[in-house]
Amino acid sequence: MSAQLQSPYFSLKEPSSIENSKAQRIAWAIFLSVGAIATWAIFRAEFWMWQFIILGMWYVGLMWFGLKWPAFRVLFLVVMAISGTGVGLYQWGFTTHDSLAIRYFFHSNAMFYWMSGAILLSAVGYYLYLFAGNQNAGNWGHRLAWIAVVLGFAGLAIRWRETYIGHPSWGHIPVSNIYDVMVLFCATTILFYLFHENRTENRGLGAFVLPLVLVADIFLIWVGAAYHLNRIQPLIPALQSFWMKIHVPSMFIAYANFYISAMAGLAYLLKERAISSGNFLRDRLPSLELLDKTFSGTIAFGFLFFTVGTILGAVWAAKAWGGFWSWDPKETWALIVWLNYAGFLHARSQRNWEGRPMAWWAFISLIVVTFCFIGVDLFLGGLHSYGKL
Repeated sequence: MSAQLQSPYFSLKEPSSIENSKAQRIAWAIFLSVGAIATWAIFRAEFWMWQFIILGMWYVGLMWFGLKWPAFRVLFLVVMAISGTGVGLYQWGFTTHDSLAIRYFFHSNAMFYWMSGAILLSAVGYYLYLFAGNQNAGNWGHRLAWIAVVLGFAGLAIRWRETYIGHPSWGHIPVSNIYDVMVLFCATTILFYLFHENRTENRGLGAFVLPLVLVADIFLIWVGAAYHLNRIQPLIPALQSFWMKIHVPSMFIAYANFYISAMAGLAYLLKERAISSGNFLRDRLPSLELLDKTFSGTIAFGFLFFTVGTILGAVWAAKAWGGFWSWDPKETWALIVWLNYAGFLHARSQRNWEGRPMAWWAFISLIVVTFCFIGVDLFLGGLHSYGKL
């Protein structure tokens, strides 16, 4: 088995379910280019250097994913259609008081509850596939995972519009509290998992990833109901910054990949044991080689975004608090996470470590990244105390 860091994001197989013809790729390129040019033309007077840079990065990222992954093109268009409808209803003056459509579907909180139902049923479907060998249940788990992604991202887009309703000065990207970012985490993690499922052509890993996302979703519902974090509130001064728009998404792309790597590491350990014992997991999980590439590749990809997100966070801290680094608990744990995964990548690439030791490393790293992600916000204070419950 090769010890090279072959990221799965650069070795994607073309799916058989959705055609990826040359004409469709050209149409995607034209569509996205027109959209980027239109955005630039409309907002160029309000943009400054970093906003042009971010627009360019989004353009390149969306273009690459759309060209390589046909299902992503469908996802993008469906999310646009649903969120556009919800935003349009608000623009036309409808509210939850006079529109059943908004109250029970197009309101962001309603959409997140529908997303939660899809996540639950998807996790059940994947479990039935893994433990009962029910292929039909696995297929439904796959479909419901896509539905959850659509509802999560469309709901976040609508929630962004809702932040302006009644309080125009409150308008902000919906990643300002634990409730909002848990939605982002759920949708992003499932999306990257589906990317890997497409590559491996095996649904077994879904029985590890979707239940983990379900735990996050239960936490999401709890903080919304118990602490009313599902209500839109004005931003505190430290969060009233352009940098929030790029720091937070970067970190959650990293978190999503780190969590997938942990579940792939656990699946590797169980698959290895299943091969020696001959139990059912031997035939229902991806090969050891694919699982090895998955947990190492997702760590490499996540590490890239975690590094970028940490640097952006330091710049934001300098703008908000006057210093790039203050050894705040969140900053300290971010450094611990960075060193942990830097050590993993060093051992993988320079020491040629592979297989079981690296699978254990990927899996146990779940503890470190979880405490950085949510534990610091829940139990520690510091400059990031706005994340406490």
